[in-house]
Amino acid sequence: MEEFFTSWNEAAMTSIGFFWMALWAFVLGYIISSLIQVLVTKERMQRVMGKDGPRSVALGTFFGFISSSCSFAALATTRTIFHKGAGLAPAMAFMLASTNLVIELGMVIAVFLGWQFVVGEYVGGVLLILITWMLIRITRPRRLEAQARRKLGEPDEEGQQANKTWKEKVTSLQGWKNIGQTYVMEWQMVWKDVLIGFTVAGIISAFVPDVFFQTLFVGSGGENSANPGFLAVLAQTIVGPFAAFFTFIGSMGNIPLAAVLFGQGVTFAGVMAFIFSDLVVLPVLRINATYYGWRMALYLLGLMLIGIVTASLIMHYTLAFMGLLPDFSSVTAPSDREFFKVNYQLFLNIIFAILTAIMLWLWRLSKQEHHGHASHDHGGTSMTDKVLKVLVGVAALWLFGGLVVPLL
Repeated sequence: MEEFFTSWNEAAMTSIGFFWMALWAFVLGYIISSLIQVLVTKERMQRVMGKDGPRSVALGTFFGFISSSCSFAALATTRTIFHKGAGLAPAMAFMLASTNLVIELGMVIAVFLGWQFVVGEYVGGVLLILITWMLIRITRPRRLEAQARRKLGEPDEEGQQANKTWKEKVTSLQGWKNIGQTYVMEWQMVWKDVLIGFTVAGIISAFVPDVFFQTLFVGSGGENSANPGFLAVLAQTIVGPFAAFFTFIGSMGNIPLAAVLFGQGVTFAGVMAFIFSDLVVLPVLRINATYYGWRMALYLLGLMLIGIVTASLIMHYTLAFMGLLPDFSSVTAPSDREFFKVNYQLFLNIIFAILTAIMLWLWRLSKQEHHGHASHDHGGTSMTDKVLKVLVGVAALWLFGGLVVPLL
């Protein structure tokens, strides 16, 4: 029983630690999303990214790269630019770039996994965007895209603010009230999924034994586990996204767990597929379904799964051909990582916590002015929402119990 309590505390601390690592990125992404929603008009977005051509896809990739966003914030911003009139391919390029090409993610990968995985993340991320773009051009999902836009409705230009330029909005108190209101609405839509996702990540990290992953990923842990036969590599590359689908949340949170997989002999392709899968996990699928409907959400899931497997295999065999596949025996165990210490994350989290307080203050001003008029209800009373509420309660109790159990 004492061992269980120790693991319980470890799971809760890991969940909170993962969230602490990604907190500033969450806030930054939602602030960017809120700014775009309020300041960028539908007409402007259509002019810049309204087509599915090379220029629009390149711009979507660039904007995603500079957004430095985590998975949930990327979903919100992607929905925003798609809602404003961006084409599906540029919107997807933005989403994939903002979760795979960001600098802070590469730094975490370098710490846990080494430079080959950093190269795989960036080069593979570009390949993933190109493959997804090609699949969109081949499948031409115009009906699905039209249905998704109808579900989103018309962009809300905030009445009197609709005819103002972005400079007029950004220099007015009303403009910033709208930004604060939008920021809070973004969090209201996804905080339940965030809580559940990070709780599950901590539980998996603390309670699931390494042998489980060796069994799940066929061919791992053996003498030739770095580069086994093609069928074993393919199987691990396919298993990677499905393993991530039911467990982990966020590109930042799954890197330590990816290091666990690699340390147990999972191939480079299998680990890269797992890392790339932060956008095909169950909470992300649910959020996409809330935004666009289930048909579009499943279509996007299929696109990304094909892209993930293909890009991971290409990167694996390119490095194998060059004799640069990494050695799994040199990986540092993620359990040795210290989450809470004085470093750049502490200062970034403090800065963005202050920004959140400012957004909340602006939201309060807007709420007092409109008496709740502008809030959007995304909760619903479906069976899924009822189950989600129960899971939220269980997750909160689990985290609280894990934190206080050492005091008992």
